[in-house]
Amino acid sequence: MSDLKKGELKLLRPSKIESYWLIIVLWAVGLAVLFGYHLATYQMPPATAVSLFGLPVYWYGILIVGGIGLGAYVVSRLAWTRWREAFLHTVPAEVSHLPITAVSLPEALQTKLSQQGVPTIGDLLLLWGTDPRTLRLTTDERAELHAALADLPEVDAAWLDDAPWRIWNPDYVWNGIVICLILGLIGARLYHVLTPSPSMAAVGIESPRDYFQNPQMLFNLRNGGLGIYGGLAGGALGLLLFTWRRRLPLLPWADMAAVGVALGQAFGRWGNFMNQELYGRPTNLPWAIYIDPLNRLPAYAEFNTFHPAFLYESLWNFLTFGLLMLLWRRRKNLLAGEMTAVYLIMYAIGRILLETVRLDSRVVVLGSSLQLPMAWATLVSILVALSMVVWVLVRRWRGNGRLSTLEEGASSDATGI
Repeated sequence: MSDLKKGELKLLRPSKIESYWLIIVLWAVGLAVLFGYHLATYQMPPATAVSLFGLPVYWYGILIVGGIGLGAYVVSRLAWTRWREAFLHTVPAEVSHLPITAVSLPEALQTKLSQQGVPTIGDLLLLWGTDPRTLRLTTDERAELHAALADLPEVDAAWLDDAPWRIWNPDYVWNGIVICLILGLIGARLYHVLTPSPSMAAVGIESPRDYFQNPQMLFNLRNGGLGIYGGLAGGALGLLLFTWRRRLPLLPWADMAAVGVALGQAFGRWGNFMNQELYGRPTNLPWAIYIDPLNRLPAYAEFNTFHPAFLYESLWNFLTFGLLMLLWRRRKNLLAGEMTAVYLIMYAIGRILLETVRLDSRVVVLGSSLQLPMAWATLVSILVALSMVVWVLVRRWRGNGRLSTLEEGASSDATGI
């Protein structure tokens, strides 16, 4: 493995402290201050943050979009780490440090590369292997450059045609997030439609059948909302399609995505606080939140304060995020997909606990009369947690899940993550 600490390529220089940690801390402190202010005064900021072009922009949306964006940024930085490791593992330092003049190129092409900040063979190989289009060259120039690099005895042809570090291109995060969000939104809405909460009876929805008898209600997100498990399933389908199309390893990318999802949920849940929704049972605990009478369920109209269910889930997701980051640092001991399994197990456990205080959850009814003493979310959580535990144990027992160093681009061993 090469070591580029001395004279390291500019694109591969790691930050001492990732900037997302500062963003997380500042955002968390701000939300903590807001929550403390609410506990002291029972006051809430207005639902509308700003008005753009005459349209209201809600705090709820800002927190949701902000959480998604921050989570995606963290995933892109994790991908950058894998990208860096794969390059350093593959290309020897003595090759990386060769000047660009070591390649027999026309002076005009060498000047063009130098103007783009490509002074060494290492910089050139890194960008070419990731995506040749980033070099902003014409088709003829790219063909000429490919031929010149292929003529260098120090350069492996595989680095030019399918470099091991290509699969960790950080830009894939931003390229793939669109399809994941679209399918995630569809899945989340479908999950809610299939398991509508009891309070939906107020708008004429008592069962999934009512949605399909009134198709316009399917798209009315103001009446009813989204289900997280459906969103996860839809997002997973989007990730599957994207990785298949780009020829990327699914499970390692899912492991990185799980980190971002946990963080996004931790911040996004505060949108429920801003909307005064999805609160828990009535309580007089010191951290109970005040719910405006207009936002109370009819059966609980006489109560003032309730469990901050959103806060419990947010803190649990922060814990999950911290655990996943710890596992990320020890990923050499994991199999591909195990971080995803840990995320799903943790979320399932948290959701089971949360359902003990949540209101308005739809209970499981089988057939016309058999009713189980649990919410649908609890049943789904139990099934998810058990299936993930079995999957991890079976793979460990069989010794599956490891990829070769060449396939995976691992930094020191074949771990498949």
